[in-house]
Amino acid sequence: MQIKKYLAPTLKEAISKMKDQLGEEAIVLSTRVLEGDARLGLKKMFEITAGSDENLPDNLYSKNTEPIVDDSINFDNELAKLSERIFKSKSDTTPDIFKKIDEVRKSKNLNLDLNEIKDLLIQRDVDEFNVRKILSQLERYKAFLNDENIDNYVVSTIASMIPTEKFEFSKNSRPHVISLVGPTGVGKTTCIAKLAVISKILHNLDIGLISIDTYRLGALDQLKIFSEVSDIEFLVAYDPADVKSGMEKFKKKDLVFIDTVGRSQKNITHLEEIKKFTSSVKVDETYLVLNTTVTSKTMIDVAEKFKVLNYTGLVFSKLDEAVSFGNILTVASKFNTPIKYLTNGQVIPDDIVSADPEFIANLIYSGKVSQ
Repeated sequence: MQIKKYLAPTLKEAISKMKDQLGEEAIVLSTRVLEGDARLGLKKMFEITAGSDENLPDNLYSKNTEPIVDDSINFDNELAKLSERIFKSKSDTTPDIFKKIDEVRKSKNLNLDLNEIKDLLIQRDVDEFNVRKILSQLERYKAFLNDENIDNYVVSTIASMIPTEKFEFSKNSRPHVISLVGPTGVGKTTCIAKLAVISKILHNLDIGLISIDTYRLGALDQLKIFSEVSDIEFLVAYDPADVKSGMEKFKKKDLVFIDTVGRSQKNITHLEEIKKFTSSVKVDETYLVLNTTVTSKTMIDVAEKFKVLNYTGLVFSKLDEAVSFGNILTVASKFNTPIKYLTNGQVIPDDIVSADPEFIANLIYSGKVSQ
């Protein structure tokens, strides 16, 4: 087995380096955080120790040409050498020596019960397929695990299974358009308000809002009041032509959000109506907003039926109301769609965070929203 260590500013980057060099089958054996010191100009770094069965050349470099921290140890070779030395020792002491080695290796796992991990993952609402996937990783490298590193390893394994994507765009000759879709009551309008304020205040972008939610009582009033308070231009679209004319008025904006009407995933006709609105202009990104308080089965059904709207990212809402978060892993991994944001309350713009694999993995495993 080949063992290597990797350093990076984020856990995601460290795992990416690992996969680039050791392949997709590489396993994270442990993780640790190296705290920085602003006074000395040192930044917080993440270190992972990874293993692979493949034989790799020495002095490997990552894609960005930064050298990898290489503490390679070939355990198979080392054990073979040790066995050879032991074999050449006096025959009357050989059994005792082998017994000692076996005891040392097993002592790392005396208190490690994978059934407890399995039960905890199921309790956290992680689906059976992903539970088996996580446990297979643990079982494969059980010899390296102990009570002190098992939790970190489980979190790292979960993090490596979660697709995320940061929001990035460059200003150009036309506005970047984002629409939010999802069932009734998942928090699309509040989410748009949060993203709009953050984009305006923190990133100094010129924002426009268009609402096609003319069905829900009070929906237009909610966004109208918000737009007046935040000084963000707001338009209402009663038909697809209104969306097109609204985008013409907003042609000099940096970023435009389109708030769609909430519809049941079971009503395909209503979903097709939304598509007529969003298809009337060029939409760069569509986020499907999912309520984390519902079951995995319901969430999967929503994600499947809303495919008709060609969503490109996921937003998981109402973390503050949910009792478990395994359904996040279930949906994100099943549909292989990047998570963009998580929302955990009604406060604008505070209660929203950009998706991070390690944060989500800790959320799933601990069952608690970090404060």
